[in-house]
Amino acid sequence: MAIYRCNQCNHIAESAAESVGSTLKCPQCGHPNLVYDTTFFVKKVLDKFFALQASLKRIQAESESKEASLPTQPPNLAGIDLYNTNHFSSDLQHGPIHDWFAARKVQIRPNLKAVDTTGFYDEIAVEIGKNLDLLGKIVDQIRHAQTRGFTSTNINLTKNSQKEAQVITAFCRQLYDYSFVTRYFNQKAEKTIRLHLQSSPNIRSFFSGEWLEWFALMMLLEFSQEHQISFSGTRNLSVVFNNDDIHELDVFCLLNGNTPICIECKSGEFRESIDKYLTLRKRLGLNKKQFIVCVSGLPDEQATGLSSMYELTFVNEQGLKSHLVALTLSGL
Repeated sequence: MAIYRCNQCNHIAESAAESVGSTLKCPQCGHPNLVYDTTFFVKKVLDKFFALQASLKRIQAESESKEASLPTQPPNLAGIDLYNTNHFSSDLQHGPIHDWFAARKVQIRPNLKAVDTTGFYDEIAVEIGKNLDLLGKIVDQIRHAQTRGFTSTNINLTKNSQKEAQVITAFCRQLYDYSFVTRYFNQKAEKTIRLHLQSSPNIRSFFSGEWLEWFALMMLLEFSQEHQISFSGTRNLSVVFNNDDIHELDVFCLLNGNTPICIECKSGEFRESIDKYLTLRKRLGLNKKQFIVCVSGLPDEQATGLSSMYELTFVNEQGLKSHLVALTLSGL
C-alpha cells in the first residue's frame, strides 16, 4: 500500500501501491501531492521524531546543569557595595521569598525598584537614622512645609552649637547635591539655611516616613554582610491572602534562606496599628522576635515595655541592629 498526505490541509489516506511516485489531487482540498511508499514515509517520520527526541534530551540536560549550578540559597553579601547596586532588584534575588510565601498559599507582588540602591534614598535615610536627634527636626520641618504646600523652608541654626550647625549644614548641602531639594542657600550671617523643596511625589513620600523603610532595609543589609549571612529581601511587598485581603509589608527578608524577618516602620503615630500588626504576625506565622515594629524616636524604656505587653518586638531606629544581633546569638 501507498500513503497519501496532503501538505496543504494535512488530509491523510491509503492509496493503491501502483500510485507510488505519482501526483494526485487531494480529495479534500484539491491541492496536488506526491504519493509515497508507506515504508519510506514512516521511516522519514521516525527520523524526524528521533531527531526531535534527541534535541529535547539535550535541552533538558542543559537546563538541569544550569539549575544544579544555581545556589540553593542566596549567597552572602561579601564584596557587594550595598549603597550602590541593583543586585537586589532582580527576580532571582526575590526567588526564595516567592517560594516562602507560596508554601503558605500566599501570593506576593514585589516592587523590584524598591530595593535598588543605585539612587540616593538609602544614603540620606541612613544619615537621618544615625543622627535622628538632630536631623529628625529638619525632616519634620521639610515634611510640614510640603504638607502645607510651601515651596521652601528656612532652617534656623541660632540655637544649635557650632558642631550641630556643621552637621546640619553638611546634611542640607547633601540634600541639594542629591537633588532632594531644588536650591540651597547658606546664609551664614543670619545663621539660616534656606531650602527650596522638590514637588516630586517620591521625594514627598520619602520625607513623610519612607526614609525609615530605607533605613531598616540598609540596617538589615549591613547586618547580613557583617555576619556573612545569606540574604533575600524586599521592600513595599504586597501580600494577598486566600480571602483576597491585601497588605503591604514595609520590609521583609529571609536570612540564611529560611528565617523570615518582617519590619513595619513608623515615623509617627503607631498605637492605632498595633492590632493590625498582631493579626498580620499570626497570619504570616512569625514569632514575636521575627515581627519587628520600628518606631523612630521611641524611647528605649518604652520599646521594652511595649515588647513585654504585646506579642510584637518594638525597637527604635538605634535598637534595630542590636535586635538583629540578638537574633543571631540565639541561633536566629
